[in-house]
Amino acid sequence: MNTNQSLFDRACRVIPGGVNSPVRAFRSVGGIPYFVARGEGAHVWDVEGRRYLDYVQSYGASILGHAHPKVIEAIRAAALDGTTFGAPTLGEVLLAETITEAVPGLDMVRLTSSGTEAGMSTIRLARGATGRSRIVKFAGCYHGHSDSLLAAAGSSVADRAKADSAGVTPGAVGDTTVVPYNEVPELDDDVALVIVEPVAANMGLIGPRPGFLEGLRQACDRVGALLAFDEVITGFRLARGGAAQVYGVQPDLWCFGKVIGGGLPVGAFGGAEAVMSHLAPLGPVYQAGTLSGNPLATAAGLAALGELDDAAFTMLEGRAIELAAGLATVISEAGLPIHVPRVGPLLGLHFGQTPAGNFEQAREAAENGLYRRFFRAMLDRGIALAPGPYEVLFPSLAHGRDDIERTIDLASAAAAEVAKGPV
Repeated sequence: MNTNQSLFDRACRVIPGGVNSPVRAFRSVGGIPYFVARGEGAHVWDVEGRRYLDYVQSYGASILGHAHPKVIEAIRAAALDGTTFGAPTLGEVLLAETITEAVPGLDMVRLTSSGTEAGMSTIRLARGATGRSRIVKFAGCYHGHSDSLLAAAGSSVADRAKADSAGVTPGAVGDTTVVPYNEVPELDDDVALVIVEPVAANMGLIGPRPGFLEGLRQACDRVGALLAFDEVITGFRLARGGAAQVYGVQPDLWCFGKVIGGGLPVGAFGGAEAVMSHLAPLGPVYQAGTLSGNPLATAAGLAALGELDDAAFTMLEGRAIELAAGLATVISEAGLPIHVPRVGPLLGLHFGQTPAGNFEQAREAAENGLYRRFFRAMLDRGIALAPGPYEVLFPSLAHGRDDIERTIDLASAAAAEVAKGPV
């Protein structure tokens, strides 16, 4: 019989660190990862047969819950006709139409196989369309692991960036400027693109302060730069029209992923027709992908998006409201410092009393060790949170009120355990 330990040992011999994405290694929370055997609805089961109430949900990709019958049937039907062709298909046209019809100001999209590809391609397109080189990003916002986006802030708040990973050359990030989230930077006329998570969901959860997104729009307009919203997480989760619909600020470019693939690998980037026409084969900006618009991914994405009506978004937000309030209450009652930020159906856990407004403030809460201990206490009780303090919780449409109440009850016991101090 396979166990989590035996599989991790085997994986470590053939996969660096035993995982195919670093956060899965449990380095931030201790112990070894559980290996998922199957999922259904709000739950996953590991290879040892233990069931977990899952708030990872593939980091937001599974908005309907795991193995939703309509998504599975769509994938099965598509697979019977073939899995990949390297040629146009009806499914990619339908998915592109569905995305552009939902998002105000979005005329055209190009499908990719990942959010990283979408972010990388957005930068190249912006540079090609503007004839400029510099990009501006925000500390703590994650836009995939392409070299120019793996940048950390320099010694001053708006300094030239330095590489945030070994193997990334100074030249690769030399045209990247990193500034604090929730502060509108001063832009020069050499800036091609300002890229931002409209709701920052990779440093716990930090919403935009009033006027922040509006200020970015105005700053970009003033110098002729393009503004990109990275909605890989927020797209089709905050609302059907995403952040542009919620906040009333329209960017020039968007990045999408996760929800639009129904749990299969997918990404997309898009914008107004005037900008997108710079892409090959219409224009000089090259971008391509053998598996882009994959028929299984487009089928799954269409099935998932077809379930997201107004009632679905109301339900998602309602579950998040209940969960956030309950967690904040029981964790604070145990005597732990806690702030549970919530934006729409997204929520985070900051083990600090002061709401975080940027990455530096989020890091203070992440590094005090309380998330690590709370994660372990919850996992021991069958509640799966993301194995890292900078991630968010993803209630899905499969999480019922009983699941939320059970989570809050178990969080009370977990917090009380943590409050007693290390064993």
